[in-house]
Amino acid sequence: MEPGHAHAPVLQGLWECVRAAQEEVLLAPHLAASCAFLTHVLLCAPFLALDALGSVCARVRSWRIAAGSGPPPPLSRWFECFCRVLFRYITVVAPAAALLQLLRSPQVPELAPSCWQLCVEVVACFLLFDTLFFLWHYVMHRVPWLYRSVHHLHHQHHVPFALAAQDASSAELLSLLLLALSSVWLLGCHPLSEALFHLLNCWLAVEDHCGYNLPWALHRLLPCMGGAPHHQAHHSQQSANYAPYFTHWDLLFGTYRA
Repeated sequence: MEPGHAHAPVLQGLWECVRAAQEEVLLAPHLAASCAFLTHVLLCAPFLALDALGSVCARVRSWRIAAGSGPPPPLSRWFECFCRVLFRYITVVAPAAALLQLLRSPQVPELAPSCWQLCVEVVACFLLFDTLFFLWHYVMHRVPWLYRSVHHLHHQHHVPFALAAQDASSAELLSLLLLALSSVWLLGCHPLSEALFHLLNCWLAVEDHCGYNLPWALHRLLPCMGGAPHHQAHHSQQSANYAPYFTHWDLLFGTYRA
């Protein structure tokens, strides 16, 4: 029996519920962008609460990576960032995602993946996406006109916060969408694996920009990941730590900074 099949009935039941809404939901052209935006905002909400608690709780303030660079961003900055991200989703990301969905015409298989297949495909997606992002991110920093026209807007945040994970130019948001979708397509992932990858990808991007070195953060459990301290060093130095999640490419190319 293939590893993970012991839990396959659970995934199959979940997949049957998803397939039941195939025509009305799964193939809706604007579903992907709408879910991505709502997921991003909901995942940022706990860090907004931490910023608020930081004004009255010394323990929360001690978790901030850049505690010496000033207080957490005010609510007005969160709102301005929210409006910018929402505007770009409405005007650029949603139309592009809808077009890709129409061109793609995805097939919805009858069977759910095994637990083993799900885990392997999600991990493979992260490794491939991390590689593609590292290369693209490095090029954007090394080619001056690309940095000015595509990436500079994201670096307005020298001390990032959670919502800033997607506060970038329209061109950069589209490029990241294509990198994520290409990772899934190249590996031929099951739609359930694809959905889990996009969800976790959104969470890790938010955690990378949150500005907190939390005791339960994933990079504390997995030393191969850089986490928020790794990415905040990139925002402050801008010449190191180009990989989004893992550290191996920066270590191999000599661009790693602690």
